[in-house]
Amino acid sequence: MEKILWGIATVVLLGSGFYFTIKLKFIQFRFKDILFNLTRKNNNKGITPLETLNIALASRIGVGSLAGVSLAIYYGGIGSIFWMWVSAIICSANAFCESVLGSKYQKKDKDDIYTGGPSYYIEGGLGNKPLALIYAIIVTLAYIVGFLTIQANTIVKSITEVYNIKPYIIALIIIILLFLIIVRGVKGIAKATSKIVPIMSISYIFITLFIVISNIKIMPSILINIVENAFNFKSVIIGFIPTLIIGIQRGLFSNEAGIGSGAIAAATTNVDSSVRIGYVQMIGVYFTTLVICTLTALVVISSNYEELSLLDVNGIEITQNAFHYHIGVLGHYVVMSAIVLFAFSTIITGYFYGESNLKYIFNKLTNKGIYVFKLLVLIILLMGSITSPTIIWNIVDNFVLLMALINIYALIMLRHEIFAEYQYYKYKKLISKKRR
Repeated sequence: MEKILWGIATVVLLGSGFYFTIKLKFIQFRFKDILFNLTRKNNNKGITPLETLNIALASRIGVGSLAGVSLAIYYGGIGSIFWMWVSAIICSANAFCESVLGSKYQKKDKDDIYTGGPSYYIEGGLGNKPLALIYAIIVTLAYIVGFLTIQANTIVKSITEVYNIKPYIIALIIIILLFLIIVRGVKGIAKATSKIVPIMSISYIFITLFIVISNIKIMPSILINIVENAFNFKSVIIGFIPTLIIGIQRGLFSNEAGIGSGAIAAATTNVDSSVRIGYVQMIGVYFTTLVICTLTALVVISSNYEELSLLDVNGIEITQNAFHYHIGVLGHYVVMSAIVLFAFSTIITGYFYGESNLKYIFNKLTNKGIYVFKLLVLIILLMGSITSPTIIWNIVDNFVLLMALINIYALIMLRHEIFAEYQYYKYKKLISKKRR
């Protein structure tokens, strides 16, 4: 049943991505506009568009970029990487649309902080409060029970592969560090991710590029094999379809384009045009899948991963094996450090997404209620750190599936508002040019 639903979700995500790509005239390829809106100064005080990008990147560049990619290769073959690329390019149009709506329907909470996301535009745009509440509940559970726990679980597993430390000790350290950050609110979260994301991204890119360049002679053949295996029609049911679905599934888990989380991050800043933040958020999708995930894939595929025989697979074991294969014992420390930074930054952002939607569910939520929620999150995180990763991956995948289906439905129903926002943005841009 789950495979059938994911097949439907794949069609829905790619179909909406194609639709918005055509209607918005290939907006994901307007790189000049993307860079302009990223570097353009924001006159409003508070969280900047760049900080919202870091919040979204912190969520996107998590274990999906390391463990998830390896899992896709292990179960779906190397052809699944091609479908990751396809999903990133096509579904980035979905990311643009959800961010536009997230910004348009943003609201200020009682602490004078901007908030928003799919629940807000489902209620405000569609007038469908029940569906908005359902989505908010799913997101809250998805991030607190699923996304956060798989990140913590992977941190524990990566560290115990290198050091003989009890898992619960590592889990306790994680929840203490998380509490010290989330107690400062959304601004503290924005500041933390703005520091962690650049450091972790640059360091990981540098090391993986070193490995790729060291094996440059075999890289052309690897890329050719990825494409050839993506279209393995020898056995359509056993080969092609699972490869396609697993590629989309793991790509979606990594870049989150179309599930609505980007809209939550987009709503945290106030800009003169919601289209601006839509452009900025597309960068996160490209960077996560086409850069970070691709580099991870190349490192894994150029290793001896096919010789591994694993049970209760998390995915990180495959990545650690690949780095060890290329750079020896240092590889374990590299992956461990990357996982700690990548996963912890995702935990921070995941908590923020959960809290944002909890505030929507209980619009009169008191500070005392928020602190109770924080405590509950820390307990769940502790339990998830030592739970079987297979169970958690299944939970996460099911939640992502539901989020994607509801969010894409909302985007399609509100498509005319998205087009109107984009046309108004182009009009203002044209007027501005004429005045010059």
